[in-house]
Amino acid sequence: MTKTNFSFKLILGLLVMFSCQTTSIEKKSNIEIKDPLPSWNDGSSKSSIINFVQSSTDSLSSTFVPVEDRIAVFDNDGTLWSEQPMYFQLAFALDQIAKLAPEHPEWYNTEPFKSVLNNDLIAVMKQGEGALLQIIMASHGGMTAGDFEGRVKEWMRTAKHPKFNRPYTDLVFQPMLEVLAYLRENEFKTFIVSGGGIGFMRPVTNQLYGIPAEQVVGSMMKVEYDQDEKIINRYPELSFIDDKSGKPVGIYNFIGKKPIAAFGNSDGDLQMLEWTSTKPNSFMMYVHHTDDKREWAYDSLSSIGKLKEGLRVAGKLGWTVADMKRDWKVVYPFELED
Repeated sequence: MTKTNFSFKLILGLLVMFSCQTTSIEKKSNIEIKDPLPSWNDGSSKSSIINFVQSSTDSLSSTFVPVEDRIAVFDNDGTLWSEQPMYFQLAFALDQIAKLAPEHPEWYNTEPFKSVLNNDLIAVMKQGEGALLQIIMASHGGMTAGDFEGRVKEWMRTAKHPKFNRPYTDLVFQPMLEVLAYLRENEFKTFIVSGGGIGFMRPVTNQLYGIPAEQVVGSMMKVEYDQDEKIINRYPELSFIDDKSGKPVGIYNFIGKKPIAAFGNSDGDLQMLEWTSTKPNSFMMYVHHTDDKREWAYDSLSSIGKLKEGLRVAGKLGWTVADMKRDWKVVYPFELED
């Protein structure tokens, strides 16, 4: 072989090799990378979630979190579904008072039940927290656990939200469903830690969020086991309030591990986020309700989901604050159908 032919074949071989590599690179570049949070607008909130998950699951990273420690906790009301114009559990309680009234004729002349039966919600609210507690106790106790669960499921199936004329179960937040799914895809275990009642949440959390009943921590009524009837009875008495400082206690008692990530929307979640923040490389996020068109806009002046001190602390410590109006392409799953 002459030197000229050898050089020609060498050049030709290099050209073929380069062509193959280029084609391979082009094919790789055409592979679409899946967006784990498609309902989030690009920005600092979305980036902070993704960066946290990536750094926590990278075994070569100094911030790597072993699978057994990947615990993420979520408030429910205002964080995973809406909470206006009243907590959904309160709407359920008011409806139950009307259904139970025939068994309690004294309610028609006794406050706060009289105002409830007259559909005078303003009068009910003026009577304060004590009146609301009476309504919750009367509508949530004095029955078996099975009976109460059935009532919750029936209400969730049939009751409609006054603003949207849709089932309350339609008012879960699509962007937060994506966060839950993204975390679970990366071997995080997701829990609900809410001030709401566990008996009210547990019948539907698996259907709505993919969170099974045993991963729900909430406020609790007094319950006892009836040895003769082999049933659990509910009594009109609170045994645990899972709100504010009760949230870290609930996590400690029922989960048994400090979370690496915590999500909330109100000052009632602040202690849960603060406790989580004491764990190295942890992630804390507030959902800030800023969208008065698609949902509601409220924070420091709201009697429901008040967020004032939490915003101050989040700003000071650099926690993520997801601005609903700015950060979310859609709020509810049904918007994707339009």
